[in-house]
Amino acid sequence: MPTFTAPDGTELAYHIRGEGPPLVVLPGGPMRASRYLGDLGGLTAARTLILLDLRGTGDSEVPADESTYRVDHQVADVEAFRDHLGLERMDVLAHSAAGNLLMLYAAAHPRRLGRTVLVTPTARALDLGGTPEDRLTAARLRAGSEPYDTAIAAYERILGGADTDEDWDRAAPLFHGRWDEAARAFYAAGEHEQSEKAAAAFTAPGAFDPPATRAALRALTGEVLVLAGAWDGNPPPALAARIADAFPAGLLDVLPATAHFPWLDDPAAFAERVERFLATGT
Repeated sequence: MPTFTAPDGTELAYHIRGEGPPLVVLPGGPMRASRYLGDLGGLTAARTLILLDLRGTGDSEVPADESTYRVDHQVADVEAFRDHLGLERMDVLAHSAAGNLLMLYAAAHPRRLGRTVLVTPTARALDLGGTPEDRLTAARLRAGSEPYDTAIAAYERILGGADTDEDWDRAAPLFHGRWDEAARAFYAAGEHEQSEKAAAAFTAPGAFDPPATRAALRALTGEVLVLAGAWDGNPPPALAARIADAFPAGLLDVLPATAHFPWLDDPAAFAERVERFLATGT
């Protein structure tokens, strides 16, 4: 397992899978071990995935200073990772909460990015957070059958403030395009893959300055694909379109019949769309 040393001395691990041009991968969660990304729907057939375990997750070391879990502090980790890999410019894929890390990195180091893929990203870094109404609207697209009616009722309770493990278990089908055995196993594994302490600190006060980030992103010349799931509520497609518009060369694509983990819901369509963008920028 290869490692490198972050600027503060924390030892960070990464994992290499596949063959082809390199694609650096930043996991979401926030702060979930990169193993949940698997081979990204078979993208390893065309790309060498280089998956970073963020500090305190997966095989990476827990930092001495836990305040460095805050997302803006981790920008230095990503830049050190690029330098360690010897990449003058790197193509990057970021999932979910890691979209915020990528946005902050792009603002700080716009000339170090080639093409960027943001998969179902959250965007507090741009002050583009989804609302409970957005999430419920997306959830209700699935109404009319089980397990979705039970899941919607549980999600309504969660968004109303009744945040229990039981309701999260009931709501889990909403985050997947289909609730099959693979999706259930994926959800169960998540309990052991995320650092709750690191996740709580990821968006701590002071992490974001959206006006400054938006202004800095104007210097980003590389193309950015924002890939949304048609059934995802965080972000829903309309919000994903606004995220794409924040980039000078931003594109939006929405994969049908997918939710927050589109590489699981439709692996072939996901891998084909990402590879086409990385190869052509369109």
